[in-house]
Amino acid sequence: MKRLIILVSLSLVISSASLLRADEGMWIPLLIEKMNIQQMQENGFKLSAEDIYSVNKASMKDAVMIFGGGCTGELISDKGLLITNHHCGYRRIQQHSTVEHDYLTDGFWAMSLKEELPNPGLTVTFLKWMKDVSEQVSEGVTENMSEKEREDVMEVNIDKLIEKAIEGTHYTAHIEDFYRGNQYYLFVEEKYKDVRLVGAPPSSIGKFGGDTDNWMWPRHTGDFSLFRIYADKDNKPAEYSQDNQAFVPAKSFPISLKGTNPDDFTFIFGYPGSTYEYVPSYHLKMLTQDIYPELISVRDKKLEIMNNDMEENSGVRIQYSAKSASVSNSWKRWIGEIKGLEKLDAINKKQLFEADFQAWSDSDPGRKQKYASLLSDYQKLYEDYTRYRLAKDYISEVFIRTGTELVAFSGRFEELITKVEDNVPENEIQKLADKLDGQVGRFFKDYNEPTDYKLFVALLKMFGDNIGPEFQPSIFINIHSKYHDNYEKYAANIYKKTIFNNPQKLLELLESPGKASIKKISNDPILNIYRSVIDLYTQKVLPEYERLTRDMNKLNRIYMAAQMEFQKDKVFYPDANFTLRLSYGKVKGYVPRDGVFFKHYTTLDGIMEKDNPEIYDYDVPEKLKDLYRTKDYGRFAQDEEMHVCFIATNHTTGGNSGSPVLNAEGHLIGINFDRAWEGVMSDLMFNPDQCRNISLDIRYALFIIDKFAGAGYLLEEMTIVE
Repeated sequence: MKRLIILVSLSLVISSASLLRADEGMWIPLLIEKMNIQQMQENGFKLSAEDIYSVNKASMKDAVMIFGGGCTGELISDKGLLITNHHCGYRRIQQHSTVEHDYLTDGFWAMSLKEELPNPGLTVTFLKWMKDVSEQVSEGVTENMSEKEREDVMEVNIDKLIEKAIEGTHYTAHIEDFYRGNQYYLFVEEKYKDVRLVGAPPSSIGKFGGDTDNWMWPRHTGDFSLFRIYADKDNKPAEYSQDNQAFVPAKSFPISLKGTNPDDFTFIFGYPGSTYEYVPSYHLKMLTQDIYPELISVRDKKLEIMNNDMEENSGVRIQYSAKSASVSNSWKRWIGEIKGLEKLDAINKKQLFEADFQAWSDSDPGRKQKYASLLSDYQKLYEDYTRYRLAKDYISEVFIRTGTELVAFSGRFEELITKVEDNVPENEIQKLADKLDGQVGRFFKDYNEPTDYKLFVALLKMFGDNIGPEFQPSIFINIHSKYHDNYEKYAANIYKKTIFNNPQKLLELLESPGKASIKKISNDPILNIYRSVIDLYTQKVLPEYERLTRDMNKLNRIYMAAQMEFQKDKVFYPDANFTLRLSYGKVKGYVPRDGVFFKHYTTLDGIMEKDNPEIYDYDVPEKLKDLYRTKDYGRFAQDEEMHVCFIATNHTTGGNSGSPVLNAEGHLIGINFDRAWEGVMSDLMFNPDQCRNISLDIRYALFIIDKFAGAGYLLEEMTIVE
């Protein structure tokens, strides 16, 4: 068979590196030597590409990790001590918190290894090596294949490559596509499973400013937390055990106390999640006109209900603080993206580019045959794709993502019901029942029925009002006919009859999970709602969405290659896909609007200016005020000021939270945690005048650890460069 040639040539990607802006792009570490190192060094970087990424010696990649499932962390000692964001560790801090021991409000500091707190399920993942496997992945793929046939062939190839890469090791591996399916890389990784909480400042420091300041500059948030990795006696990954020892890494970052100044070189090493820089104008229209406005409205209602209940009850505040923060994060980003894209006139810019592209395509017979219908095909596809994406996202918002919590929780019991009905061995059933027993305790620790009831009523009504009959689960037939759209009455009946709001009853049923008890669970009205939603989702929404996505993937792959052919003098970086990337730029302020200039840093003075004991997120701890009054900053000040945060032009996105911010010598100077609101549209289009990443000054973190928490012993583990 004729093999399909991978469309993107590496020589095309790197042919004009000198034309690249220093502040835009998320670059593959394996290719730094070929693509970026010269420009990095011209901008002030003093090390080599091998210092960043190497498989032959310890390098910076060995000090950077995936923290949990969606953040970055980095090692700062040779005893496995790592630092990441407070908001990355927030759920773990919250899970350890009770009304009696409120670590969210009061903070937590282990004063010895024995006091560090285990976190079941928390992992950190290190990249061991990566490799371009584009040719092997495409083996057997032909041009006349359908997209589904193509995917099936490549999936077999990928499975073989992964199996071979990790054979005889304890490593894991995965293969990811780059340049919208035109290149493929293999990633071999090592995962550690014993990760313990070492320290976290109180939320009045670590989450200072709360949702109000989220995505904003100036910023004064001490967004950091400390954890430690443990390993077995051979320094290998192991499940939690009291016999485990502090992990000894191949590399950890020295910490600089030199501070930041305008135009200082900075680079970030981390795991950016997703960007969509090369999509057509139809994609921007879909997001800003159809998807985001609907999702913003849903989250408006979620936040209104949660925040009202949190303000009225301290117990609810602990239960829902992490949930509220999670809901708020994307909500505010979507609003910022819409505003930023409007300010950039992004849709019009895309359309002008597309007009030039179409003219170029039509001007040559060969190109016309390949690309002439590409944009019109996109336009037709986005009409259906938008409908199904909105249905998928709305279902997720209402029934899965901190929406109707009881409904989502009930779905965990489906596997148990199936096993009992299929008469699987009793020991297997009991094992699953015991697992669910633990989940019941964890769920109800962070559950408040009155809050969930309000969410249930409000979100079901929004779904019924805003999503057409075509995409409504079957329960809405009953709501419309029997209850005449009286959602309050419907909810009251459901919550009266369900057992899923009764943890004691659930635990009793799980003690002897036979057919009689399982029948009670299976017939529960909350579970029937879950089934109604899942039936619609899996039978109608998801299959069509996946079909449309395959069609979209094909167009994306062709359009990406076409753009690279059209703009031969442009250097293209691949979109983020939660793989290890490097971005670099400079410390720099910006002008957010006419007549306003933001300098590059904030200080403790700004925290005191915002102090308001009446507002939880702005209630500055008394001890921090004392340190401010006496100017007891130790060796961590710059020009007699205690710097808190700084901004730079590095290209970042979600997943970069917790990423190390490094200076020209490769020393840690900050912890990335956010972007300025004016530039959050950088996931879709980068604006060098507005896009700024926000980082915690590492000296403020050290100041809090040493002077505020009295945990200065931790600094003794670190390599600190004066």
